[in-house]
Amino acid sequence: MGLINGLPAHVLLVHFVVVLVPLTALALAVCAVRPSVAQRMGIVLPLLALVTLVSVPLATEAGEWLEEHVADDALVRRHATLGDGLLPWVGGLFVLAVFVWWAARRRESTGSGASRRSGRSAAAVRVAVAVLSLVVAVGAAVDVYRIGDSGAKAAWHDGFSKTASDGDGDAD
Repeated sequence: MGLINGLPAHVLLVHFVVVLVPLTALALAVCAVRPSVAQRMGIVLPLLALVTLVSVPLATEAGEWLEEHVADDALVRRHATLGDGLLPWVGGLFVLAVFVWWAARRRESTGSGASRRSGRSAAAVRVAVAVLSLVVAVGAAVDVYRIGDSGAKAAWHDGFSKTASDGDGDAD
């Protein structure tokens, strides 16, 4: 994937990643901590995570194309290296989103008739999934920030002036 409407596809596709990864991370964290929210969201949570998961390799592939079409630069290489590390985080978001959705559906269908012993083990699993979800959500969000920051530095490091222009396009 190279160009979309004359622009590098990466420049456009990366906006999906920048929005969807933190949104999915937030949704997962809330649903993992509050099962009632997961029940209300239903299938939306894993579908959101799936769209997010698909968007990352698309942006990465477009980024690899763009990398081949710009001058060799240490900042671009750093950005590409960081970008390659996002897919495992987003894969984790997807797997956990599916599990949280499945657990919410199961809890909804079984009701509250569980024994005390199975209730304790279910609570322990719920706490473990919530903690793991929070760790993966924060890791994914931080990784997106780091990748975006490195990409902005690569794109803009010498592309602007620190002083304002004279306003060549202004009408007098």
